[in-house]
Amino acid sequence: VFSKIFSHEALESYLPKIQLVIKDTLRAWSSNPESINVYHEAQKLTFRMAIRVLLGFRIPDEELNRLFEVYQQFVENVFSLPVDLPFSGYRRGIRARETLQKGLEKAIQEKLQNTQGKDYADALDILIESGKEHGKELTMQELKDGTLELIFAAYATTASASTSLIMQLLKHPRVLEKLREELRSKGILHNGCICEGSLRLDNINSLHYLDCVIKEVLRLFTPISGGYRTVLQTFELDGFQIPKGWSVMYSIRDTHDTAPVFKDVDVFDPDRFGQGRSEDKDGRFHYLPFGGGVRTCLGKHLAKLFLKALAIELASTSRFELATRTFPKITLVPVVHPVDGLKVKFFGLDSNQNEILTGTDAMLGATV
Repeated sequence: VFSKIFSHEALESYLPKIQLVIKDTLRAWSSNPESINVYHEAQKLTFRMAIRVLLGFRIPDEELNRLFEVYQQFVENVFSLPVDLPFSGYRRGIRARETLQKGLEKAIQEKLQNTQGKDYADALDILIESGKEHGKELTMQELKDGTLELIFAAYATTASASTSLIMQLLKHPRVLEKLREELRSKGILHNGCICEGSLRLDNINSLHYLDCVIKEVLRLFTPISGGYRTVLQTFELDGFQIPKGWSVMYSIRDTHDTAPVFKDVDVFDPDRFGQGRSEDKDGRFHYLPFGGGVRTCLGKHLAKLFLKALAIELASTSRFELATRTFPKITLVPVVHPVDGLKVKFFGLDSNQNEILTGTDAMLGATV
């Protein structure tokens, strides 16, 4: 099922919707007279993307914002100690999950009843259809669980990587300008505007420098520190015997920090992935931001596509600057993010890359 949800054809159909959600979000950021908390707003953006694009829910903005707040409360308490006391984080998490599932059930029912005007099959459509193909009508509980899993998969890690991307573009203006040059050379950016119809999946995949930038963000700021595996057969590692049945953790972050193929590991250098150097090509497991093996992250192509679409919009239609004197420190828990969320002021640009002095442009609702 998930191979269909994240197939080339599916990503192609999601792309225009992803662009629309990102455009509307950047418009809202630019119309805000104050600086924004990028990490918090990136969480909103990825949640909106999951709801609007992956699930195809046509939820009004006000209700979507309320669902986001409930979802945040659920995520914040999901790893709480399982102590079921009235005011415990565990109890708050349980209540938030129940409220969230009620909202999702309402959205699913409306979706099942309203199939008019759809121009693409979203992830939930594919999930439902796959159940029918296997002679099994999915229950409402199964649909709610699948929906929650898709939101969870698209949410925290992508918000973390989006924030890291924006911070690195702020820190390295030459990288941002080099991105713009590539967009111009490929006929995507012209006179400060993204050319209509130019952002197709194949076009985006042909942007080699953009791919290097996203790879370097994910190398240096991998959202998740590692993963767990169960030992299937007793083996020996550096003189230690690891018994069958044990749980082991592999560290993505330490692997990236110590892999001999990467030169100057602490330096943000997208060119390390360029054709001349290709530092990720030597060895199978030196670079693994999405894990490795048969249990590699299934949504990695969607996550990279989202980050690339965001980078293209940032390079094409926005000017942004740090709103604090210095860049914040980074914390690694629960995922990589700046301790203050990263305070940034965004400015809209017209077709000639001039600042637009707008006041209160409201975010347009994504009609997807």
